[in-house]
Amino acid sequence: MTALARQSFFFVAATASGGRTMGVREARDPRALADTLRRERLLLLRSYKLPAWAVREQGLPLKDRAAFNDQLAQLLHRGVPLVEALEVTASAVSPHARTLVERMREAVAAGAGFADACAKTGVFDRVTIAVYRAAERTGDLAGSTRQLAMNAKRQLKVVRKVATLLLYPAVVLVFGTGVTLLMLMAVVPRIADALAQLNLTLPWYTQVLVGIGRFMQTYWLFLLVGALAGLTAAVIARKPLLAAAMRLARRTPFLRDVLLASESARFFSVMAAMTRSGVTLGDSLSVGVEAVGMPVLRRELGTLRARLVEGGILRNLIESVTALPLATRRLLIAGERAGDMEAVFDALAEDMTDEVDRRAERFLHFLEPMLIVLLFLAIGGMMVSIMVPLITLTQQAI
Repeated sequence: MTALARQSFFFVAATASGGRTMGVREARDPRALADTLRRERLLLLRSYKLPAWAVREQGLPLKDRAAFNDQLAQLLHRGVPLVEALEVTASAVSPHARTLVERMREAVAAGAGFADACAKTGVFDRVTIAVYRAAERTGDLAGSTRQLAMNAKRQLKVVRKVATLLLYPAVVLVFGTGVTLLMLMAVVPRIADALAQLNLTLPWYTQVLVGIGRFMQTYWLFLLVGALAGLTAAVIARKPLLAAAMRLARRTPFLRDVLLASESARFFSVMAAMTRSGVTLGDSLSVGVEAVGMPVLRRELGTLRARLVEGGILRNLIESVTALPLATRRLLIAGERAGDMEAVFDALAEDMTDEVDRRAERFLHFLEPMLIVLLFLAIGGMMVSIMVPLITLTQQAI
């Protein structure tokens, strides 16, 4: 089953204890879905094919990638045959990944290469497949899977850090938006009605605020439907929206530094895995560049590889990669002179992962006052619009 033949289904199944369970699973067709669930002691009752826009992105989650490579590395290092190692590894991953590992085991048992079996699943990226192919050529699949497990754990650490970083502003914005809408729809119109009974002329900005609040009160159902429609459109167009958000993030101060450190950590992790597998530096760079999303760094690394293949001297070419910090370039040059690029790549991957933590904390310190100012402008502006007429009324009474 190739990635192109895979479809996503929402299913309802009966458990061995007589209960019901639901979920989303990928399969070739409903019959293949029933066979997959049967292996997990589930009986398929109903299934519904999901539309294309609702299908999740291909690829194994980082947690499964780490567990898969870690378990496989331990078993292969102890001399367990690959087919048996894959059978045991299937029990260490999630149900979705378990099905993929079982298909890989069947392909390897039928005589396919490990890298080819991984490629047929359609969930491994080109970087990972290239590392597996290189490992098969050198006979060090255990070492390469261990390196990939370390890479996945590093990426998982970065993702969790970024998620924690974004959680705080998300909570603040949701809370602030809720308070703002509550004041607009419930508080502001009532105060305006009370002031109107006193024949007090409201300033124009207060009238605008009251008009917005009453409009939202009257047409709240239409606004809710519009918000849901906008959310649905955002889900359907999530790829271009995410790409636009990433372009904006790469131009945002502080956040740009976090992304650079994150992508550098992934690049050096891939380079460490490739060089460990005996791949030449030029070929490693052709794969490693694909792990970089920042345009400037990607362009400079691509230029470095092209000039290196043409016969350039690595230590001189490294100096042209100005997107990397000076200390990083000096360490790469030292590693090239010592002839131990693998250790340098691995050390830089670890250092960049730690750097993500530091830069993320710095970005959070920058973000906190910005959120406070934003909330003040939203909620404080409404309070001022309400207080000015009240102050005027008090002065007239005096």
